[in-house]
Amino acid sequence: MKVDVGPELQSFRGAIRRFLAENRIEALVGAETLNGFGDPAEEEPGGPVDARRHWESILAAERLICPQWPETVGGRGLSAIEMAILNEEFDRARMPRVMRGVGESLVGPSIIVHGTDEQRAHFLPRIIDGTDRYCQGFSEPDHGSDLAGVETRGVVDGDDIVVTGQKVWTSGAHLANAILVLCRTDSNVPKHRGLSYVLVPIRRDGMDNGVELRPMRQMSGASGFCYEVIDGARAPIFNVIGGLNNGWRVAMTTLGNERAYRAATQHLRYEREFWDLVEVARKQSLTTDALVRQDLAWAYCQVELIRYSGLRLMASILANREPGPEASVSKLFWSEYHRRFGSVAMNLLGASAMIRPGGPGYTNDRWQQTFFESRAGTIFSGTSEIQRNIIGERALGLPKD
Repeated sequence: MKVDVGPELQSFRGAIRRFLAENRIEALVGAETLNGFGDPAEEEPGGPVDARRHWESILAAERLICPQWPETVGGRGLSAIEMAILNEEFDRARMPRVMRGVGESLVGPSIIVHGTDEQRAHFLPRIIDGTDRYCQGFSEPDHGSDLAGVETRGVVDGDDIVVTGQKVWTSGAHLANAILVLCRTDSNVPKHRGLSYVLVPIRRDGMDNGVELRPMRQMSGASGFCYEVIDGARAPIFNVIGGLNNGWRVAMTTLGNERAYRAATQHLRYEREFWDLVEVARKQSLTTDALVRQDLAWAYCQVELIRYSGLRLMASILANREPGPEASVSKLFWSEYHRRFGSVAMNLLGASAMIRPGGPGYTNDRWQQTFFESRAGTIFSGTSEIQRNIIGERALGLPKD
């Protein structure tokens, strides 16, 4: 089943396919998506870092870094359906996209909508070229889902805003040099008002800026999240996006972009993962085992359902319809699927799944890592419980819990 996107979009697909074929870099085939944030290690010329830098320069020349942004700010103005096609073709060619993380998907779109001309001219090129690397400082220790209840405070001091508080569950903070902070700048108004959206440097003028990052150890042994203690961190008033006390409006734009370009191609990752597990089953001569076949058949069906859901979203985009509560249905479905898939992989591997590979630190093999990480999907970007509430209240019209 495919969506007929018409000749213009088919031409776009062909152009992207030709570009990827003509510029293929063998050293990067099959590599994960690149964020361009790594600390380049010293290595021999022509090694992996050189290959990544070269690929990044090729994509930058074609405006294929942040390509969904308007042409006036350095992007290509690609629509959501064009972004879906772009992602499909990169996946088909097994070549990695270079992405700018939170800066590309959340901060940039919010600046484009709510920033001044001066802010767009200053911040957006720095995101595209990787100078500014953002993490998202929304959640707090006592206000995980109650975004309007944040207690981190911002006080204007001359030309600066001084921020004090705590943030938690901040993905990729260890790779960032700036944090977007939602803080309270007016306590005398209802909690949805009086908030400001501030871009806070983690270091300022080469000096510590009062943002302490505390990595949070996960059960996988990794520390992909951080807890931040913000003690008098300073940012210029220029770094307040949307104006003082208008942060709620900007934050809603940020959250609206969080899943905008994922759903239509969400299945691609799971499809690759599924067939890789099938190959494991073949190597272990388990493809005739009735229970294994049943689990694999279940996984295949779930991936197909995720794909069809993405096609439906594509059709909605083509018809210029805004997605509604189905975004929550999609998030709930894929996260719950992947959590069970992690268990399927562990069961297929059997006793060997309980033994970690050798090496320094808390090492895991690919399928152990999949099992651990699959648990996180039902928590981040809105827990499964929250998604069920949204579906019940907004889609089914059930009374609020």
